[in-house]
Amino acid sequence: MTRGSETGVALLVAGLVAAAGCGYQVSAGLKLRGGAERAAVRPFENLSTDPSVGVAVTAALREALARRGASGDGARALIEGEVSTDPAAPSFGGGATQRVALMVKARLLVDGKLVLERLFRRESDFLAGADALEAEARRAQALRRLAGEAARDVLSAFEE
Repeated sequence: MTRGSETGVALLVAGLVAAAGCGYQVSAGLKLRGGAERAAVRPFENLSTDPSVGVAVTAALREALARRGASGDGARALIEGEVSTDPAAPSFGGGATQRVALMVKARLLVDGKLVLERLFRRESDFLAGADALEAEARRAQALRRLAGEAARDVLSAFEE
């Protein structure tokens, strides 16, 4: 080997080593209870007074499934359910911090048969804000964050 080809080989090896450690990985996919590998998500029924909570949970579940390559039409499994919230309440005296709770009741159906039903509850504190508009915006942001956490809980519970 010539000195130039040795340098080329060394650069190639260094590039492959760097690419291997760049954070990309092959996903193992998803294996749900009941043997399904893909799932569709029906819009969650919103039993709360917050108009976007059901949409947020549904979107978070669909996004999580898509990241795993496990969403789409023709799936044997279906995830559906309901969401509700508790009214915001002060978490400490003085009312500077409020607490909100999100409850998600989720069902996994495979081939039309109920495989598992679970209830999840997530809570979060948020700063009350200077006025009602700011407080409501912070509450909505907390609920969106809780929707993402609940979606991860649902998928984790429904996995084999």
